[in-house]
Amino acid sequence: MANLTPDPLRRIQAALQDPELAAGIDGWLIYDFRGLNPHAATLLSLGEAFLTRRYFVWIPKTGRPALLHHRIEGGTWRRLLAGAEVDFVPYSAHTELDGHLAELIGGQTIAMEYSPLGAVPYVSYVDAGTLERVRGAGASVVSSADLLQGFLAWNDEDLAAHLRAVDVLMQAKDLAFELIHQRLQAGQPVTELEVQAVIAREIRSAGMVSGHPVNVSFAANAADSHYEPGGDLNATLEMGQCVLIDLWAQERGRPYGDVTWVGFAGQPSDEYLRAWQAVAAARDEALALLRAKSASGQLEGWEVDRAARTVIEQAGFGEHFTHRLGHSLGVQIHASGANLDDLETHDTRRLLPGLAITVEPGVYPAQRGYGIRSEVNVLLMPTGPRLTTPVQAAPFVLGGADGWPAVRARGLGQESGAEERARLS
Repeated sequence: MANLTPDPLRRIQAALQDPELAAGIDGWLIYDFRGLNPHAATLLSLGEAFLTRRYFVWIPKTGRPALLHHRIEGGTWRRLLAGAEVDFVPYSAHTELDGHLAELIGGQTIAMEYSPLGAVPYVSYVDAGTLERVRGAGASVVSSADLLQGFLAWNDEDLAAHLRAVDVLMQAKDLAFELIHQRLQAGQPVTELEVQAVIAREIRSAGMVSGHPVNVSFAANAADSHYEPGGDLNATLEMGQCVLIDLWAQERGRPYGDVTWVGFAGQPSDEYLRAWQAVAAARDEALALLRAKSASGQLEGWEVDRAARTVIEQAGFGEHFTHRLGHSLGVQIHASGANLDDLETHDTRRLLPGLAITVEPGVYPAQRGYGIRSEVNVLLMPTGPRLTTPVQAAPFVLGGADGWPAVRARGLGQESGAEERARLS
């Protein structure tokens, strides 16, 4: 059982002192019952603690934190909180719980893991009944969404590990496309699972993990943005078909790298190239907006999605861009920070320094037999965004007379990955 040191409570209280994150907030009430709020255990560093009763941890902006816990779990909590400067407030009866809540938070504006109308479901974990109980205690509840983001910031070690993962992914991506190119040149078949196996082997050999098998998809399968070959799903590539490879990896306990690159078996059609141009332009529009405004700390996730989505809509492919522009990136591949989203949700969370995101516009006209996505990773810095992955300049044209080095060089715009990152950062 992990011990809760004083450090998490001090960090939370420090976040409450930040006027950018906690203006008008008197304190943070962290609530959980049997893991319903996954942020609680993370914020409090509880590890695999065995707790069967609901609890509230009240961290005021100033003053001493308090833990409201059931009496039968007092011993467990005293072990968990060994050394922490916190008041233990036990309860047994629900009436006693209500009385203590009123004493602790009555008349105050408090943050909880709540989102009005469930607009940001990634932070909305307090159930409606508990929200009613807290409001009944006399508190005004606001969302902890931006406060939570302050606990997701990468440090230098995180960035270094992420960059190592990106380098492995670039090598795995190149080996995968090289296999496809050489098989097509030789007139030999190549399947999705064969290409997936090359990527998996490279990730394993680097001592990294991907969590679940990566996406290699040919032809219409590429129009399924979360496609995964396996079992009966294992297409063989034919000339005139597209290739989409979405791959990700991490060093255990460190942030993921997550990228998508595309190619085409033979000369791409005019329609495919128009769709690629729309996707690439949307990606670049998003990066330009991040460069222009993210350092202010006032840019919201939905704004970047809207800017990129407008580019694709104006190109005539809007109905085929069926997912958000990008997601928060961290130790979980889909982390809990702000997403670039004005489609699935209207994500009003600010894009704050220290957070990382993917930018991955796509076009998926399944009835036309293809799908396209271009995905890069961005770390938000106080001075502006840092692009941490190479950017694909053009789809790989696979199976032609040229050798793989020439094909790869065209896909990178004649630049190495490091040069590309430096140019666009």
